[in-house]
Amino acid sequence: MLRSQKMVELTPEQRVATRSLVASPKFELIPMATTLASAEALPPGSMVTVTASPTKGMEVTIDIAEALKARGHTLIPHMSARKIRDRGHLRELLARLDAAGIKRIFAVGGDAKDPGAYKDGLSLLRAIEEEGRPFDEIGVPAYPEGHVNVPPDVLLSALKDKQPHADYMATQLCFDPAAIAAWVAHVRAEGVSLPMHLGTPGVSDARKLMAIATRIGLADSARYLRKQRRVAFRLLRGGTYGPDALLAGLATTLVDPTADIRMLHLFTFNQVAPTVEWQQRLMKSLA
Repeated sequence: MLRSQKMVELTPEQRVATRSLVASPKFELIPMATTLASAEALPPGSMVTVTASPTKGMEVTIDIAEALKARGHTLIPHMSARKIRDRGHLRELLARLDAAGIKRIFAVGGDAKDPGAYKDGLSLLRAIEEEGRPFDEIGVPAYPEGHVNVPPDVLLSALKDKQPHADYMATQLCFDPAAIAAWVAHVRAEGVSLPMHLGTPGVSDARKLMAIATRIGLADSARYLRKQRRVAFRLLRGGTYGPDALLAGLATTLVDPTADIRMLHLFTFNQVAPTVEWQQRLMKSLA
C-alpha cells in the first residue's frame, strides 16, 4: 500500500484537489446486522450511502437509512430497480423516504434474479420522474473497467440515456488509476457530462472482508465477486488495501476541469473506523 506521506510528491494544485476530495467523502455501507454499530465511527454529519441487497429487499436499506438520518447524517440510499415490485411498491418507498426527510438517492439496476416492474436503472429513473421526482439529487453508477454481464457499448449508451435524469455518476470499484483516467477521457469525448464521484475502497483488512462476505450470504457475495474479479484477487492474496495509491495515480486527472471529479465515494465494506482513521491521517499529511 502506498502510504500517505507519498502525497508530498504532488504539485500544490494536486494537493489542494486531493485534500478537497478527502475532506468530505461519501461513505458507503452494506446492509448487515452490524451496520449501525459500524456506523458509530462515522464523523458527525457524514454523507452516507446504503447499498441494496439482492436478497434482503429494499425495506432493509431504507430501515438503515432512516436510522442513520436520525443520527444527523445525510443519507443516499440505493434504490434497486429490480427489487421494486410495481408502481405501488415504488410509491410506498418514496413515501418512507419523504417522511424521513431523505432527499437523495442512488438509482441502480440491481442484481435480483427476477425483476418486478422495473428491469433496469433507466426504467426506474423514468418512473421516479413520473412520480414528480421528489429528490434534490439522484446519482447513477458508472463502470471504468466495464461490467461482466454488460458490453461496454451498452454501458455507454445506458449512461447517456440516464444523463437527463441524473445529477452525477459514481464510478464503481476499480483499482487501476490508468484505467479510470482513460475511461474518463473516453466518456467525456463521447458527450457524457455528468459530474463524477470517484469510487475507491476504503482501508480494508482481507480477513475482515472475507468474514463480511460470509455474513452477507453466499448469493450476494458470489454475485459481487463475479462482477469484481480484482477485488476477489486481492482478498485471496490477503493483507490490507488503502486508496492512497489510486489517488496519487489520478493526481493529474483530479485537477483536469474536463474530468469534473467532485467527490470521493469510499466503499467501506463496513470497515468504517479504519477508513475514517485513514481519512484523518491523509488530511493531516496534505495540510
